[in-house]
Amino acid sequence: FDKTGTLTEGRPRVTDIVAGAGLTGDEVLTLAAGLESRSEHPLAGAVVAAARTRGLAIADPVRFEALDGFGVSGQVAGRTLVLGAPRYLDRLGIVRDPALTARAESLARAGKSPIHLAIDGRHAALLAVADPVKAGAREAVAALKAQGLVVAMVTGDDPHTAAGVAKNLGIAEVAAGI
Repeated sequence: FDKTGTLTEGRPRVTDIVAGAGLTGDEVLTLAAGLESRSEHPLAGAVVAAARTRGLAIADPVRFEALDGFGVSGQVAGRTLVLGAPRYLDRLGIVRDPALTARAESLARAGKSPIHLAIDGRHAALLAVADPVKAGAREAVAALKAQGLVVAMVTGDDPHTAAGVAKNLGIAEVAAGI
């Protein structure tokens, strides 16, 4: 099965905001939503929706660039932002904060997709997004397995996130990062 929209609802939501030193969750969400407002990625819509739900003002980015498979970067409210996978921060030479990195790994093991935020060249925060499992998905997987079928899940998600969702669904065969 493809994960998104088949085993899950296909409507990801922000579940966690981890603000680094000197930041609030609303500040993190405001900056991230401003940048994501130009993105077409499915997780971007979840970030923008979370900011709107909280009634936060979403500023338009002055500059915006998307790099497939890595994330987005640009400038919002006078701040230079990088938002995406840890490999994007690595590619740009941004040193990852060990505490944020550990928290991201924990969130991924729980089946959530962590998004790393760097502000002005410093790894500053995380947002986690999850796509809820569809009602009946666990039962459908169990019924197929009971018939002797091997059930596999294919996803573009990070391997840790994919493993968390698959474990929740009782699926052992996973192809992630596809």
